[in-house]
Amino acid sequence: MNDRGGKPHYYWCMRHQRVETDENACRVRHLLGPYASAADAERALELVAERNEAWEAEDKRLAEEEQS
Repeated sequence: MNDRGGKPHYYWCMRHQRVETDENACRVRHLLGPYASAADAERALELVAERNEAWEAEDKRLAEEEQS
């Protein structure tokens, strides 16, 4: 649990390339998250890539609409 009594948060640490929790997390500037599970945090870079692809596709779609 975290210091607020809730469920623990999990983060992907870009500095250490590992999952960290509320208790051992690096500074915020090194973290992606929070995530609800360690498994989600472990997939952080994959999730970022998926979201970036979706945003780029949406940007392309909107640009094409503007040109029409």
